Amino acid sequence: MPLYELAVFGAPTAEQLKKLQEQLADACDRFKLKLGEEISLVVQPAEFRPGTRAAAAAIFFGGKDSVEIDISKSMDCESISILPVASNDASVATEIPASLRRLNCLFVDKVSPERIFNALLECVGLLPRQRRVFLSYRRNEATAAAVQLFSELSARQFDVFLDTQGIGPAVDFQETLWHQLCDVDVLIMLETPKYFESRWTSAEYGRALAKGIGVLRVQWPDTTPSIHTGTASLVELVKDELDELGQLGLPAVERICSQLENVRSLSHATRHLSMVTAVQDAIEQVEGKIDCVGSNRSMYLTLRSGRKLVIQPTIGVPTSLLLQETFERAAGEESAVVYDHFGLKRSWQVHMDWLAQKVPGTRWVKKTEAVWDFGGWEAM
Repeated sequence: MPLYELAVFGAPTAEQLKKLQEQLADACDRFKLKLGEEISLVVQPAEFRPGTRAAAAAIFFGGKDSVEIDISKSMDCESISILPVASNDASVATEIPASLRRLNCLFVDKVSPERIFNALLECVGLLPRQRRVFLSYRRNEATAAAVQLFSELSARQFDVFLDTQGIGPAVDFQETLWHQLCDVDVLIMLETPKYFESRWTSAEYGRALAKGIGVLRVQWPDTTPSIHTGTASLVELVKDELDELGQLGLPAVERICSQLENVRSLSHATRHLSMVTAVQDAIEQVEGKIDCVGSNRSMYLTLRSGRKLVIQPTIGVPTSLLLQETFERAAGEESAVVYDHFGLKRSWQVHMDWLAQKVPGTRWVKKTEAVWDFGGWEAM
């Protein structure tokens, strides 16, 4: 049975279906999933009844005569996430059935196909619903553009970290900065001529690389590219895309937002694969085995002693909700969340340890200590 099951309903155009299938094939490559085995896509099925252990979602494309379509006969609309897509805001009443209008729609005239597909991946847990980005810039060169992008990205449902907006008074600036960086999908670096002359921006870029966070370079005109940024995704600005106030033209903003969707998806897939690989290596080193991988990339393991574990590899800042979901997914087996602790606030890690003590049967495991912890699990 597939781990992820997707369905298409409504009145999609041939172009929308083709694009969706292309995006799915690309996602399978990024997330190392086998199409048809681990992830499936069905179009206009008479019945959509996913397996009980599968993560499932449906997308409803509004179009001609789609308002009368009743998909409740084909699927359980209460237990499966449904993403409605309409042509525009004014078309909801004529394209989206009344039963789906309580759900927040995406509009074809306002978002890219990449945004629509990523929203579908968010529904099944392959991408996080939190769309977090970190703006890295030199204040004396790009403040106007940074503030503008903060507003533009926030309007597109990104959770944007900007130092002047995200750190309050009397707070440890440096510790908070690194903690926030740990929890983002992409670092957007506004690469002005003197970007790497600041110790802060240079450290932000370097630590994003250390965490495996995707980087989107927005390169200012007449800036000589650094020899260190060759692998980062690039949006190159020309002179007429910056006004006298240092703000970006709308076409440049749209290019940045469009490319950001791709960088975010690739970054998340790459980082999660790295975390999964670390768990696999740790288990093999202590002579355990991986029995299977479940939805949300949870891993079912057997230690050398025969003890069963359910492991949830995660990226970003771990939360109490994640611990709860892992505990419930384990269904009585012992469980653990594996995470990367570098950069997290000390107070947050103390909170995590306290929380694990209150929830018997589940633990936090640092990525760098996974071999040690799995090897001595019985003694912990």
